[in-house]
Amino acid sequence: MWLKAIIVLLFLAVLASLTSALVFLLRDMGAPESKRTLYALGIRVGLAALLLFAIWYGFDSGQLANTAPWADKY
Repeated sequence: MWLKAIIVLLFLAVLASLTSALVFLLRDMGAPESKRTLYALGIRVGLAALLLFAIWYGFDSGQLANTAPWADKY
């Protein structure tokens, strides 16, 4: 159960980082030396990698499973 909470928190953190990158992009349009957007997107990439690792770990350990009704048809 704790893994699902971690996955949800990581997903929300990715969304927050993406939103902050958009805000920084819009605020820093006239300042080309500002790297806040770049840093926010770099954090998003790191969080997305952690999210993918958490999902992989969940499937590998058996804590997550595919329960879609069409999963066994293909």
